[in-house]
Amino acid sequence: MTRRRLPDIFYNPISIGGAAIASVALLTIVFLTAVELLQSDAPAYIGIISYIVLPLPLILGLMLIPIGAWRERRRLRKGQPASRLSFTVDLAVPRQRAALTLFSGVTFIVLLFTAYGSYRVFEWTESVPFCGTTCHSVMEPEYTAYQNSPHARVKCVECHVGSGAGWYVRSKLSGAYQVYAVVAGVYPTPIPTPIANLRPARETCEQCHWPSHFSAEKKYVNTYFKSDSANTPWTVALLMKIGGGNDEHGPAGGIHWHISPSIEIQYAATDTQRQVIPYVRVKDVKTGTITEFIVPDEESRMAEYREKAGAAMSCIDCHNRPSHIYRPPARIVDQSLARNRISPALPHIRAKAMEALKQEYTSTGVAMDSIALQLREYYAAEFPALPQEQRASLDAAIQEIQRQYRLNFFPTMRVRWSAYPNNIGHMTDLGCFRCHDGNHKSADGRVISKDCNTCHTILYQGTDIVPQTLSVGGLPFQHPEDIGDGWNEMNCVECHSGR
Repeated sequence: MTRRRLPDIFYNPISIGGAAIASVALLTIVFLTAVELLQSDAPAYIGIISYIVLPLPLILGLMLIPIGAWRERRRLRKGQPASRLSFTVDLAVPRQRAALTLFSGVTFIVLLFTAYGSYRVFEWTESVPFCGTTCHSVMEPEYTAYQNSPHARVKCVECHVGSGAGWYVRSKLSGAYQVYAVVAGVYPTPIPTPIANLRPARETCEQCHWPSHFSAEKKYVNTYFKSDSANTPWTVALLMKIGGGNDEHGPAGGIHWHISPSIEIQYAATDTQRQVIPYVRVKDVKTGTITEFIVPDEESRMAEYREKAGAAMSCIDCHNRPSHIYRPPARIVDQSLARNRISPALPHIRAKAMEALKQEYTSTGVAMDSIALQLREYYAAEFPALPQEQRASLDAAIQEIQRQYRLNFFPTMRVRWSAYPNNIGHMTDLGCFRCHDGNHKSADGRVISKDCNTCHTILYQGTDIVPQTLSVGGLPFQHPEDIGDGWNEMNCVECHSGR
């Protein structure tokens, strides 16, 4: 008789079946893990099967072993005979052969459809409609903004998850809590930006955008409008110093110097949205030289900020709203005027449109009615003939303002431009001036410059652009309104945030 290594109670159909299930699952996990380790470009599905799907039958099988033993002990204590496996198939018997064939065929079909269904479920959870419409009222702002962003043809998961099983698991665990938050009604409004838990930009953004190969300069023309009766246009043409940094293209320079491979920048922020940055550390990777810049009033906390400084600066530190962009009223109205979606011939339309957009409404429906009512009442009172003489222009302006409201404002979720700081530029948020404020100083007296020409030069500006105003060397900034040197003594955001 064969000597048994385990107590007799473990030799029962349930425990043996559980051991078989666990063994097959474990061997499959080991095999797929080996394949993933040996293949540098192994598909993410291998990791998903290994780390998500197969552990479930493994755990189930392991649980069945003690359950079967416990059940067998109870049987023996009650005086019942020990369980025995008794299962034979005789293929010479037509009935048994037919039954086995039917069972095998049905099992194969079930497994096939189960595998296909599992893949389709996975594929659906990775789709844009799933991310944007499953929790419609909660995700409506993000989904709407995404559809009107530069990345509208990039899947949500390509930025928020990326490739590989590890981040897929993390995203699904996070998603499970988000489902609970929606069902329980405990989600915050507005939804906070996931600043701390984002995957590094080098593993997502830089799969398409390669900053070390950026170079040269880029012309950027923006037309603003004054809030006067004539809605006077004011154009500023900038030559943006895109720059970059790569030994093949020359020394690092320009805006993308900040993430050049030869430079490593770290900083410490005192708020969750990283808008207040008192400390910056710059390391020259080639020489190892480190330069620290700190706001003078914060010098006593230097050691604390050194410990608090996060990972090296990346794309997302400036491009923090690459897809979910909620434009401020001034930007909305200026662009609509520049594209003639709102007629500049309507007196004071810029000021009145901004006024209507800035107000907080209880719902989108209320906003639609209020925007139309405010503008019609204003022109009926101040320009009685205009509603008839320029009826088409006024109707078109109202429709455009309402459309823009639906794209950028979501009262239910309390989402508007002021809820999410945008770090590109420095007009409506601190942006560049978080560090480039002329106040961050190093021990040897160097300062992080606030000079406009650091990032761009002004080619031309004003209301009447003529060739003589063009300057490749750059012009000094001229504010559209005569405010003296006020524009140079304060940050743009102090007047233009609209908050």
